[in-house]
Amino acid sequence: MKLHVTPTQHYQTVTGYDQDWVEINAVRFDSSLIVLPEVAPRPWPVGGFDSLEAKDFEPVASHCPDLLILGTGRKQRFIHPRLIGVLLAQGIGVECMDNQAACRTYNILMAEGRKVALALIMQFTESSM
Repeated sequence: MKLHVTPTQHYQTVTGYDQDWVEINAVRFDSSLIVLPEVAPRPWPVGGFDSLEAKDFEPVASHCPDLLILGTGRKQRFIHPRLIGVLLAQGIGVECMDNQAACRTYNILMAEGRKVALALIMQFTESSM
């Protein structure tokens, strides 16, 4: 397959993923993180999906994305409507999906030039190791 240079090369792009890790520009991460097109990925110190609070979304909201793609782990889960309301009040839409779908969706929207953020929750349990 012939590869073509794309204008997304200088952006933070998901270049690989599996159940318990993600690669951003060929750098592997295995803990929860926030990814924005023009900002280096950074750790997202969340305790897990069930402990999400409004304050956990402040690092994302400070960048004023139009849309937050929330990767909820191995399975799609939906955050409490109260948290969605907090984000919507700041003009930020939110879509919840499993991490792999979140990575694919982020890449597509980022490549389209959308003002998007990706927040991935990486949770590990005894059974996932």
